[in-house]
Parts: sequence; C-alpha cells; structure tokens
Amino acid sequence: MLVVVAPDKFAGTLTAEQAAEAIAAGWRQARPDDEIRTVPMADGGPGTATLVAQSVAGARFHQAEVADPLGHAVTARWLSLPDGRALIESAEACGLHLVDPDRRSPLRSTTYGVGQLLRAAVDTGATEIIVGLGGSATVDGGAGMAGAWGHRLLRSDGNGLKVGAEYLAGLDRIVAAAPPSVPVIAAVDVDAPLLGPDGAVAGFAAQKGATPQDVPALEAGLRHLADIAERDLTGGPWRDLPGAGAAGGLGFGLAAFAGARLEPGAAIVAEMVELAHDITGAGAVVTGEGRLDRWSLRGKLPGAVADLARRHGVGLYAVVGQAVDGAGDAFDRIEVLGEDGLRDPVRLVIERAAALAAAIDRDD
Repeated sequence: MLVVVAPDKFAGTLTAEQAAEAIAAGWRQARPDDEIRTVPMADGGPGTATLVAQSVAGARFHQAEVADPLGHAVTARWLSLPDGRALIESAEACGLHLVDPDRRSPLRSTTYGVGQLLRAAVDTGATEIIVGLGGSATVDGGAGMAGAWGHRLLRSDGNGLKVGAEYLAGLDRIVAAAPPSVPVIAAVDVDAPLLGPDGAVAGFAAQKGATPQDVPALEAGLRHLADIAERDLTGGPWRDLPGAGAAGGLGFGLAAFAGARLEPGAAIVAEMVELAHDITGAGAVVTGEGRLDRWSLRGKLPGAVADLARRHGVGLYAVVGQAVDGAGDAFDRIEVLGEDGLRDPVRLVIERAAALAAAIDRDD
C-alpha cells in the first residue's frame, strides 16, 4: 500500500521534515512492506518558503533588509518561482520568532517590514504575489504594511500615525496609494474574521504576548482601523472575510490596502508541491501537527490534507501532540503524543506512528 505522510511542523519541537521522517520510521516498523512517500507541508507560516523551494525546481530565494516587528533591521527572504509568482512569508518580517519572549508586545509590534517585502517582490517583476500568513508577532491589522507600501495613515492634526497597534485609536483618515500592479493573494492559516470572539485578538493575541489588560485596546484599535479603512477605501467591507483575522489582522490589511484575495494557505502550498498528485492511488494519508483543534480544520494544514484525502477516497490518519475540541473526529484514526511530547518528540512520534500502522493492519 502507498502511504503519503504529509505533516505540518510540531511547533516548538519538530520541523515538518523531522515529523515526516519520524512518522515514516514508525510506520515502517509496523508495516515494512508499505511504500511511504514523505511530503512535509506548511500552511503559509514559518518554513513555508523553504518547503516550497525544496519541491519546486527553479525556485530562487532573494533577500531584502526590512523592519522586524519592533522596527529593527532584519534580513528577510522571499521566494521567486519559475512561473513568475513570488512567495513572501510574512513571518520573515513580523514573525514571533524574531522577538525575544520577554519583549513581545502586540501593542508595539508592526507589520511594516511585510510592506517592504511586498515592494521588493513587485520591483523584481513578480507577476503575482502570494503572502503567507502565520506565526506573526503583530496585531496591527496590517497598518504597518500599508504605511510601508505608501498609504498615508493620518491623525487629526495631519501628522502620520506611528506604527504599532497602540496608535490605531488615533487614526483619523487614510490617503490611499495605488495598490500593487500585480495580483496579491493572502495565504491565510485560519479562517477567522477580524473582530469578535473568533477574531484576531480573542483567538490569538495571548500567544503573541498580549496581557488581559491589552485585549480591549487591541480589539478597539482593529475595530477603529476597519471603520476608517472601510470608509476611506473602495472595495470593502473586509472585516468579516474568512481569514481577515489571520496574522493579527494582516489578512484584513492585505485585502483592504493591497486588494488581496484571501485563500487558505495550506491549499495553496498543497497545489505548489502537487500533493494531490502524490495522493492519487494512495491507500492512506497521514498528517500531523503539534495541536489539533477547531482551527486545524479551518484553514490550517490538517484540514487541507483532509479535504484532498476525502476527494480521492483515501484513508485519513494523524499523529498529533494534542487533540482538543473534538477535532480528531474528522479522521479515521489519530494517535496523540500527550504531555510527554515536548520532552522526547521524535521517539514518541515514531511510537505513535507504529501504533497507528499496527491498528490499521488489524483493521485490514
């Protein structure tokens, strides 16, 4: 039987490549005669460009010096593809991994560097730009990105708004710049709207360093930004688009300020690496990630793999660090690492993958 192993990273413990190799090793222990094809995956967050570059012949990295989440210079990479498209990983400029844990504050962090990367890709002649969202340190709704692109975000006294979510409440009006001259696609990793209980702040700000005291200001800032943007710019509203809340509202900002279409990042990556071709004729697909929850099936990698597996009538399985919110019900079978997963993840993934394969062997 052909088995396709297509996991995401296990955040903080295993890269997608390491997870794929560990799952494959465990599966071979229980079913040595199966043919195993490893396809490490991503959903637009950190590591996406590297995975695509490894799978697409002729892809080439470029570098640009841009602002990091706190405004310091950082060298960021973006990828040009042989078909003329460019792939930007927003986390290269505004990623949480760029800020020391004791300095993380989404009130102060900015997406300015993402706008600089967007400009660099346009200036090198890209015919379409895909911006991968995920793993950001920011909750500024893409305001920093907009300023870097050339939109003027002004206070009531006519001065420019400072970067950072803490200043969004002072936004009075927007003087729009021309959007990019090429199509922009925001590859979102969740289908969250901008605001509300499932939005950028309520769903994700805490993991970026926001305190409970920060939450009301962050939500109010994004709401005010949306009010002004949807008043002064054409083409909206955008706040309720699935994915508008991705990367601290950067999905909203790309739609409003760059005319971007919002699409599931995992599906875009799957298309780039031709995962559907790998799955064709397979008997089983095994995916995985660190935490399987309700968001996993709403734009993240496990949901995209699940969609392809169902479309091709292939058995769907997963090895995950944790499983909550009943998300495991979408799979034929899952194996969970549990609390020990952080201490010895490779060994446990191998063990759980072997148990998964053995269980399928019994079912056969």
